[in-house]
Amino acid sequence: MATKRGGASLVAAGIFLSRISGLIRISVFARYFGASAAADAFNAALRIPNFLQNLFGEGVLSASFIPVYANLVARDKTEEAGRVAGAVFAILALITSTLVLIGVLATPLFIDVIAPGFKGSTKVLTISLVRILFPGAGLLVLSAWCLGILNSHRRFFLSYSVGVLWNIAMIAALLWFGPHAEMDRLAGIIAWASVAGSAAQFLAQLPVVLRLVPALRIQIATGLETVHTVIRNFGPVFVSRGVVQLSAYIDGIIASYLPKGAVAALSYAQTLYLLPISLFGMSVAASELPEMSSALGGPDEVAAHLRRRLLSGLRRIAFLVVPSVVAFIALGDIIAAAIYERGEFKHADAVYTWGILAGSGIGLLASTQGRLYSSAFYALKDTRTPLLFAIVRVALTTVLGVCAAFPLPALLGIAPRWGAAGLTASAGVSG
Repeated sequence: MATKRGGASLVAAGIFLSRISGLIRISVFARYFGASAAADAFNAALRIPNFLQNLFGEGVLSASFIPVYANLVARDKTEEAGRVAGAVFAILALITSTLVLIGVLATPLFIDVIAPGFKGSTKVLTISLVRILFPGAGLLVLSAWCLGILNSHRRFFLSYSVGVLWNIAMIAALLWFGPHAEMDRLAGIIAWASVAGSAAQFLAQLPVVLRLVPALRIQIATGLETVHTVIRNFGPVFVSRGVVQLSAYIDGIIASYLPKGAVAALSYAQTLYLLPISLFGMSVAASELPEMSSALGGPDEVAAHLRRRLLSGLRRIAFLVVPSVVAFIALGDIIAAAIYERGEFKHADAVYTWGILAGSGIGLLASTQGRLYSSAFYALKDTRTPLLFAIVRVALTTVLGVCAAFPLPALLGIAPRWGAAGLTASAGVSG
């Protein structure tokens, strides 16, 4: 079993490999797409099915499933743990299959809601890409179920490094077809590569999961009280994740009304500023959740254990994230140029990405530490408090985002496209 600190290190190592391969993917993508209309279409399309993954995937399962399953494992209730895991898998498979089918059929309606600023060929391309990507999102939800099992058994490295396969599939498609295919066709090819990578990500984890859960029974066993607990916790966390995802989609909607390239540049910047959140926030929060959830004893003993884990985790996060904030604000143009500036991605695009990246630095520490606080609430099986703060955060982000994206550039006398930097700054303030 991994040690407490070792668990965070394994999560960080896995995330590091996944994120580095992601940066390589985005860098290769930028080489062939730059800040073009096709890049806008692909990045917008990738957000829509990812909504399904984020709603039903890692975040929700971490909050609702891991605390229950990890506690059963800690008490050596192997048979019941297998039945709970199987019931959650069956419920997820049924729900996501239904939503994927609905999503593929109703894609044009989603585009009108999510990216209403897209017109003509850009809108047509986005619709075709979303229809390809939706099944891959369903596979990633099942992959997140595997992650929940692996994390509960402290198998952190595999669960977080397996995302490399998704990135490798897309990088290979870009390098093979990129030099010869025109942009719209290339976007379709890498969308199919994304689906193949999603399947590889799920299948790579499945054999280990089956070994760890010998009593796994795939059936909707709603008669178990522990399954009821997972479902009860699932509701508030589902809404909470939905609210947070809604904020990201509101940013996407606003960006779709900004000049060409805003959606793509926002995506390039997000890839960079999510790196410290994932490496330092998610690694600590993910490794601490099963530790907190496995705490045994009376209320005072559990509370003391959570306080120790929180204080230690918050210090580690601050020590690592503060330098990242300084780097984004002071050296963002150099970072963006080093990673993206080649082919269709020009120096002006790197400076534009820097402005958006600098805006995100305002709330980076708060957003990163917030993940650990949420894990503490989830370990206590309190899913409503994080929901309350998510609603407040999204309300602030929406109001401030609209103001910062449209009237503020005009008041400052700068180009309208810099409204994208206002979006990340407003999210930072809200965080």
